Amino acid sequence: MKAVGIIVEYNPFHNGHLHHAKQARAESNADLVIAVMSGQFLQRGEPAFADKWARTQMALAAGIDLVIELPYVYATAQASDFAKGGIALLDALGCDSFCFGSEQGSIGPFVNSHQLLTERSVDYQRLIHEAIQTGISYPKALNNAYQSLIGTQQDFADLTQPNNILGFHYIEAAHKAGSSMEPLTIQRIGANFHDPIEAGLPIASASGIRNAFFKGESVEDLSSYMPEASIASLKKVEKQYGGFGSWEQFYPLLRFTVLREGPENLKRFAEITEGIENLIYQSAKRADDFEAFISLIKSKRFTRTRIQRMLTHIYTGFTWEQLRSFDSPSYIRLLGMSGIGRRYLNHKKKNIKLPVVSRAADLNDTMGQLDIHATAMYLQGMGSIDLKKEYTMPPIYWG
Repeated sequence: MKAVGIIVEYNPFHNGHLHHAKQARAESNADLVIAVMSGQFLQRGEPAFADKWARTQMALAAGIDLVIELPYVYATAQASDFAKGGIALLDALGCDSFCFGSEQGSIGPFVNSHQLLTERSVDYQRLIHEAIQTGISYPKALNNAYQSLIGTQQDFADLTQPNNILGFHYIEAAHKAGSSMEPLTIQRIGANFHDPIEAGLPIASASGIRNAFFKGESVEDLSSYMPEASIASLKKVEKQYGGFGSWEQFYPLLRFTVLREGPENLKRFAEITEGIENLIYQSAKRADDFEAFISLIKSKRFTRTRIQRMLTHIYTGFTWEQLRSFDSPSYIRLLGMSGIGRRYLNHKKKNIKLPVVSRAADLNDTMGQLDIHATAMYLQGMGSIDLKKEYTMPPIYWG
């Protein structure tokens, strides 16, 4: 059986995701699609809009055959480590290829960019260092250094675009891991990454959909942008929790944590650096809502995304010591499967490179315990009293 892998968040699953899954299957000529999906906290440093089980159900209903959880340590990491974790899991599962959506739309420029930065890594690092010294953010320093190397040449990936950036890191991660998976990409269509929803267009961005909900749109109002199964799942989430995940929802608990810890303790948490713990603490004293809070912290040096990842780690209690203790995924956490997905696991079980875990009770290493803890913290932020759900929820089977 031939498998294509995709790395996703589905926050929530919309028509653009459906297009990606269908095209990935078609471009790879695969028998099944395997999705490595972020759990309860996401790469941009945010609580998930809907919990991982709801998003798993959306994915299976739309034709995904296996849904695997990307562990917290990778799901909430910068792009290179996010890619490293996802690619490692797809490779461990024996995927023949991986496919990502991109603004570029063709794989050649990504391969060229990776080759260039590999061959000229010394120059690249020097240029990054020089750019950072001017006081700009790390992402902008990366792009400035990259632009200096490619000049006016056209056959390289545009690494100012968010999906292109992730795509580059997927290829980089596969190369470093010595993976034999074939890289594929499809053209991203419809709305751009942060665009608001636009009437008449069937494909909206996930951030546009989320923002519309938070501005008062109902689930039914946005039904043209998502498959019916996604709408049904979101209705259940809304009924269960009374709303959807966001930093505004979680801010009272985050604020309490920041004020309780104080600047000295805040330094322990992953990605807290350069004295920003003092600004975070003082801002929590002043701001009564999350948007006011983060507006006091963000700057040219510290982007919103980078700050949100810091805040995620403060909220969950994830420390620098823990971050530095992990090198690669240690298990494959199964969230859901179709009939084809189940047959694939049975067919490949002797060749899968990591243990496949279907029960939280079997997540007995440090990385697994961190995922369990992150879920408890997510459910607490959503106002749930059922913190046992991680242990009681089996993989979803879509027969």
